[in-house]
Amino acid sequence: MITKRIEDELNKQVNAEYWSAYFYLSMSAYCAEIGLAGAANWFRVQYQEEIAHALKFFDYIIERGGKVDLKPIAEVPKEWNGIIHIFEDTQKHEQIVTSLIYHLMDVAIEERDHAAKSFLQWYVDEQVEEESNVQAILDQLRMVEGKGNGLFMIDKDLALRVFVDPTIPK
Repeated sequence: MITKRIEDELNKQVNAEYWSAYFYLSMSAYCAEIGLAGAANWFRVQYQEEIAHALKFFDYIIERGGKVDLKPIAEVPKEWNGIIHIFEDTQKHEQIVTSLIYHLMDVAIEERDHAAKSFLQWYVDEQVEEESNVQAILDQLRMVEGKGNGLFMIDKDLALRVFVDPTIPK
């Protein structure tokens, strides 16, 4: 059984995950508009991952006997100042998501909810990977100053990303 406090916090995270999905879909549209099809693909896959994350929280709330409470999704940005800026925003956003996950883990510990702690550990590990991946792309973009042949090659690499549902055990 889930406590009301955990239920409320997990519902906030469901909303945050859907906002993240919408944020990344907006970034995908922006990249497509400026002719970076690979980056558009990368952000579209990121969108799909965030939807999977939201659904994992959604299902967990139900599985533990809680009630899902979907809230409106706040507006997301639509414009950026180039590819480096968009990945800097991505990096900042992933750091915020990490802090949200850490907060959830703190609440689970305070509530002595061992099932929630076990569930949330996957997200803790996922955030390490998310931040690392974005940092690697950002480092490469900065190396080529976000332009020229270097950008062309990075964009080609970003086009290779495919969605693999990260919530399904390997």
